[in-house]
Amino acid sequence: MSQDEAVAHELPVRTLVAASIGNAIEWYDWTIYTAFSVYFASAFFPGEWALINTLATFALAFFFRPLGGWMLGRFADLRGRKTAMLVTISLMAGGSLIIGILPSFESIGWLASILLILARIGQGLSLGGEVSNASAYLAEIAPPSRRGRYSSFFYISTGAALLIASLLGFLLTSALSEDQLTSYGWRIPFIVGGVLGLVGMWLRRTLTETEQYEENKTKAKALKNPLMLTLREHPKAVGQLIGFSMLSTLCYYTFFSALTPFAVKNRDADATDVFLALSIATALFIALQYPMGAVSDRYGRKPQLLVWSAAIAILIVPLSSLVRPGLGSLLVVFCVGVGLYTAMTSIAPAIMSELFPTELRGLGIGAWYNLTVAVFGGTAPLVIQAFAEFGIATGFFWYIAVGAAIAFFVIRTLPETRATELR
Repeated sequence: MSQDEAVAHELPVRTLVAASIGNAIEWYDWTIYTAFSVYFASAFFPGEWALINTLATFALAFFFRPLGGWMLGRFADLRGRKTAMLVTISLMAGGSLIIGILPSFESIGWLASILLILARIGQGLSLGGEVSNASAYLAEIAPPSRRGRYSSFFYISTGAALLIASLLGFLLTSALSEDQLTSYGWRIPFIVGGVLGLVGMWLRRTLTETEQYEENKTKAKALKNPLMLTLREHPKAVGQLIGFSMLSTLCYYTFFSALTPFAVKNRDADATDVFLALSIATALFIALQYPMGAVSDRYGRKPQLLVWSAAIAILIVPLSSLVRPGLGSLLVVFCVGVGLYTAMTSIAPAIMSELFPTELRGLGIGAWYNLTVAVFGGTAPLVIQAFAEFGIATGFFWYIAVGAAIAFFVIRTLPETRATELR
């Protein structure tokens, strides 16, 4: 073993945490919107369509993610990953704080609805850039033989944020009545998110730019029509990214967002049980990230992704029958679904970054990943609610199963990239 390889075995934990903490706050702010939507919907929209309008606002923000991915991804390719990540966390934290202190519809009428929409649009732009830029940063600082391990920190941070959001939901639903949650309790997690954003900004200022960015920034500036370039020169990579991101997105927004209000509203599950089950599953999610990243470094990315997509295709519909009152059945649903999902999340930054060269990496991931998320993730809460309204709630889970089958065949076309140099 060479001296360089020995050094590579020592993880730069401080750097990885600093890079990932912003992502944690980004996903915390994004997730609490859906988790608490059943409590604050009537604060911003009137009438019986309040929840649908609130979820539609959630979906609308998703369609600004591709724009954010394109703009901030290109910005990162031109100006650096660090600078772009500071911009994204500022937008997300600011949006969270605005929502937390925003007057209600009863106080200022439709202006409350408009301001909520604008805050969510800002967060959509932010998250569109955050995923691509943080993924590129983690992949670019990793040694080739350890890229899976380094990538795992992306969702270790995300899982930690989701666990905080879930535990906060558990504590608030336990300590406050439904009237108190509807009146003011839902504001607490948004204000906490804004404060955490300041912490993330302070930590991210210590990061340095990656060597790959420094070596390729001149090449990035020379590119003309870079978005079209991804289609013209890397069409297969774009198709592969869309294929596996579709299933990844459906898994994420099913288990971490849409399933929470669905279980409470449509299956009469106790909100406290749902939040507790999700909290336990999220702790499992965090614990499995690094081991799964290490497995991919040893045995390969492709086998891991094939097992994940096949298992989801087979198991998602049977799991849906267990979404019902009772902590035990909810634990099975969340732990099995989330546990399988770690096969993908642990290596997502590595897989996406390995598809594009450095001068196109931020833009390539940002634009096409976020377009996929907008189409399949932003609509997930609406789709699951619509199926439930028509009395065919299991239709949503068949929808996921079909997506998983498609992803399986797309993943089969991927090259094995374990231990390879980034382009």
